[in-house]
Amino acid sequence: MSDRNLGLRALKKLQTRENISNKATGLFLERGFDNVTIAEVAAAAQVSKMTVTNYFPRKEDLALDLRDAFVGGPVEAVRERGPGESALAALRRAHLAAVRAHDPVIGFSGPVFARMITDSPALVARLREFHDEREKALAGLLAEETGADADDIRPKAAAVQLIGVLRLLFEEILALTLDGRDNDEIARIAEGHAETAFGALEPSLAGYAARSAA
Repeated sequence: MSDRNLGLRALKKLQTRENISNKATGLFLERGFDNVTIAEVAAAAQVSKMTVTNYFPRKEDLALDLRDAFVGGPVEAVRERGPGESALAALRRAHLAAVRAHDPVIGFSGPVFARMITDSPALVARLREFHDEREKALAGLLAEETGADADDIRPKAAAVQLIGVLRLLFEEILALTLDGRDNDEIARIAEGHAETAFGALEPSLAGYAARSAA
């Protein structure tokens, strides 16, 4: 198969995935996540139920379609930290940039979407799994980056603290959204929250996993 055909095939898959996700989101926002079936999503997207589940094995992931960015974001920020930059500093810098960009990955979802999430026990539970997944992913990276022994608990302890702050900040942005604040106001408040929360970790993590200046 030619590179062109491979490219067209990948594009078609991406378009199909986006169509399914968009149709599902529209239905969820209109009727509530728990009131929509996979069959109804398939009908709206004009595909089979099997096609929907091939792209989205779990119904929750139709609504929370940013899972990869959510789970992988902290790992990417730490992996790409600059010379002399600690894991804490890298995550704070990345989070503040996301706040200023009103990034939906950190909670800037709009009140209708935020309420859809909080009204669904299934989505709340899936988000909890996402937080756990990125904590484990970050712990693994920190262990690798610091050369920690298998029985060294420090990477896990650092990951618990760092992801705990990110989880708190996500929930605060969600709460502010549900409170009816606009994104500019949320960003102003969230920036202050981030500085305070990350600052609280400085006594223990200010120099942890700092990249060599060389």
